[in-house]
Amino acid sequence: MSNQDKVRQLVELREKARLGGGEHRIEDQHKKGKYTARERIEMILDEGSFEEFDMFVTHRSHDFGLENQHYLSDGVITGHGTIDGRVVYIFSQDFTVFGGSLSETFALKVCKVMDQAMKVGAPIIGINDSGGARIQEGVKSLAGYAEIFQRNIMASGVIPQISAIFGPCAGGAVYSPALTDVIIMSEKTSYMFVTGPRVTKTVTGEDISTEDLGGADVHTSKSGVAHFKADDEQEGFMLIRKVLEYLPQNNLEDPPLAECNDPIDRMDDSLNEVIPEDPNKPYNVKDVIYPIVDHGEFLEFHRHYAKNIVVGFAHFNGIPCGIVANQPNFLAGVLDINSSRKAARFVRFCDAFNIPIVTLVDVPGFLPGSAQEYGGIITHGAKLMFAYGEATVPKVTITLRKSYGGAHDVMGSKQLRGDINYAWPTAEIAVMGPKGAIEVLEGKNIAKIEDQKERANYFANKEQEYRDKFANPYEAARYGYIDDVIEPRNTRFRIIRALSTLSTKKDKNPVKKHSNIPL
Repeated sequence: MSNQDKVRQLVELREKARLGGGEHRIEDQHKKGKYTARERIEMILDEGSFEEFDMFVTHRSHDFGLENQHYLSDGVITGHGTIDGRVVYIFSQDFTVFGGSLSETFALKVCKVMDQAMKVGAPIIGINDSGGARIQEGVKSLAGYAEIFQRNIMASGVIPQISAIFGPCAGGAVYSPALTDVIIMSEKTSYMFVTGPRVTKTVTGEDISTEDLGGADVHTSKSGVAHFKADDEQEGFMLIRKVLEYLPQNNLEDPPLAECNDPIDRMDDSLNEVIPEDPNKPYNVKDVIYPIVDHGEFLEFHRHYAKNIVVGFAHFNGIPCGIVANQPNFLAGVLDINSSRKAARFVRFCDAFNIPIVTLVDVPGFLPGSAQEYGGIITHGAKLMFAYGEATVPKVTITLRKSYGGAHDVMGSKQLRGDINYAWPTAEIAVMGPKGAIEVLEGKNIAKIEDQKERANYFANKEQEYRDKFANPYEAARYGYIDDVIEPRNTRFRIIRALSTLSTKKDKNPVKKHSNIPL
């Protein structure tokens, strides 16, 4: 064979590999509203930047007729490229080849790019669209999953890991995305579950659809497994690129600074009026977030899950920051099991990748009731406390209104190594609200008063006395627990000044193998 023939053979093999399972299966993929594995990579990465690994890999199985079916690349496309000029590693499961099922060689390809990503310190993106383990390979496919899981675990907190679910992801396959930092699902075309509807009905008798069991709506609103729900794959690609704008390449680097022409001393008078006069009246905490961040841009995580707390990324004078904010518009901003878990996970994500945390506090306490206690609110609330106390990144906390009881401690308090703690003049920092406090403190005295009107006046006077004493930021400021009481409209400038001051902060935790966070 001449050299020209060899080159021609290479070109032909590449063309064959790019067809995956064949043109008819590519058409089927498109009919479902899904892109192929290679199309997805091209849409995520910078144009022309993709360098593919292992295009000519095929499976090694000889059972159940597989010896007669060989497809180049074996169901997963792997390699590296750039996003906004920054190196990323990527694997994209190819549903046109054996339904994207995982084989021994498939797993080896994924493990190779994950190992490379760790070596060079670059993010890894996984696009999931797979029917699960390749049954014909038996335990080899299970071992392949476990090899991937082990690498997810080792990479956790070292390099950013992003999972996009753009098709089926079932059985053991779900645990790789679950171990990553960010999960994005596409609406109507993706699902995740450990056990599918058919087995669920056989075992439990429950008759449920694929979408209701593990669709994007379920996992972004009920389970909290997924962070983002994209209307379609194009929006999913945009979200991946957007998330990476806030993240460093690895845990040894700082996140990239963004260009900012939004004045740092820009004031917004609406902030002076955003807190209602009635302390029990709700407001939308996003009306505080949008005016203070650069260009009003806020990338919210878990938008549809545990809405009583808001978390997400924004820039302050170009500095990427994580924002954690109680949401008075939903359940009065109370902390419960789901919101505690949501915020704790986000705080640890920020801390792992050197992203400062800005906390906006308006929390009346933890949600009472047997359902919460039986569900372990003590342990779940402790997760959030642990996350804040363990974090060594710059932490700036602003108390907007209520900050009561144990929830005050949990939300980035000075005693959990909050670096700079500000309060608005509307802040109320106390063990509990005035009404509850007087019921405890004066209950016996009130009960002795027989006249109803006199009793009401006595209660009102004592409640006002408590409010004057504690329902303000100055008592906490007197002890140095609040560094300054600031004018609301000046919040942006004070946060940016604080972050600038803290840019050289060094904080260390005791030497240990690892902590034992209450899980």
